[in-house]
Amino acid sequence: MAAAVLGSISVPRAIPAFSASSAATPRRVSAVPSGRMAEFTGLRISGRGRRVISSAAGRAASVAFRRGAVVCEASNTAVDVRDVSKDTWQSLVIESDKPVMVEFWAPWCGPCRMILPIIAKLSKIYEGKLECYKINTDESPDIATQYGIRSIPTIMIFKNGEKKDTVIGAVPESTLIASIEKFV
Repeated sequence: MAAAVLGSISVPRAIPAFSASSAATPRRVSAVPSGRMAEFTGLRISGRGRRVISSAAGRAASVAFRRGAVVCEASNTAVDVRDVSKDTWQSLVIESDKPVMVEFWAPWCGPCRMILPIIAKLSKIYEGKLECYKINTDESPDIATQYGIRSIPTIMIFKNGEKKDTVIGAVPESTLIASIEKFV
């Protein structure tokens, strides 16, 4: 999965506050009354810890605090390349009346995940002129073997049911555009 920086946010959190009169009994002062960020449904704060603070009387007082990063749990929201499988290969790729670009990939492949957002972007740019799909080589090894896939990611362009062009590896967007422009 590709990562993107959506923007910086400042997250208020509870912080311990001490006064000279209450050194033995720390209290929490919360910047957010409810302690939650209800308006951010896809975010959470990861990791929790404990800090030991020694008091003036020599006893240790334990104060709970949060430490960690804000984690976005909205996965695969920006990538919308449709899947093709052995069952749908014939109807979606071979019998298509438009040129078709197919990425042969696997979930464990880092370069495959790097190039997927580029393919998603190109599918929007060439919408109506080109169909874009991805096929998991672990789930459909027969198709990968049929087309001689030896390394992934491999991007193939089909037109009128025939393989026209092949690009191997995580290449720049300009390389894919040059390949697509030959057949659109």
